[in-house]
Amino acid sequence: MLTALAIDDEPQALRVVQLLAAKVPFLELRGSFTNAFTALAFLQAHPVDVLFVDIHMPDLTGVELVQGLSRAPLIIFTTAYSDYAVQGFELDAVDYLLKPFSLARFTKACARALERQTARGSASSPSILVKTGYEEERLRLHDILYLEADGNYLTYVLPTRRVLMRQTPADALRQLPAPYFVRVHRSYIVAVEKVEKIARQEVTVAGTAIPIGASYESAVQLLRARFSR
Repeated sequence: MLTALAIDDEPQALRVVQLLAAKVPFLELRGSFTNAFTALAFLQAHPVDVLFVDIHMPDLTGVELVQGLSRAPLIIFTTAYSDYAVQGFELDAVDYLLKPFSLARFTKACARALERQTARGSASSPSILVKTGYEEERLRLHDILYLEADGNYLTYVLPTRRVLMRQTPADALRQLPAPYFVRVHRSYIVAVEKVEKIARQEVTVAGTAIPIGASYESAVQLLRARFSR
């Protein structure tokens, strides 16, 4: 899923982006603005993955706006003027949409942004290498919800799948960074940032209730302290 912001001084053009964005299943438009300075203030408090921005705007052009960002999101320029294409791509824009653009062309630009975001995440996100059978697989730490042990086997539970391997929880903890993963039961290790709720005898991760073992209460106390911040 990509989060996005749209900026265009023409209300009708902004409406077109809103309508098209609503039809792209992996895009969530979190705001749309006709005033560039108001948009910048919103962006400071609510960072997004993608910025749809018109180039030819009064007071502050789209190019000037992007150049002034210290940490720019992925940029998709939208404009009625083809003259700025080279300047746009010099800023490493994902795409350059020339008005009027179709849903197919808009979706293609969004797909490019998603590919760029995925590649960026894969390059920057810490990961571990696990052995599944005769193969090895790299798992991003951010994707791991919790680990569940069953005998000599351990299942890494991810949002969309489960990875089973022959490993003990102790071996897994030697791979996983301690501040971000906590063992709460002889059979369970949870990702701290994925914990949704902590009760007296269980923690909830991604809607799943995970028991707290009596001998792991001290570790859970640390988890409670982080959770309450």
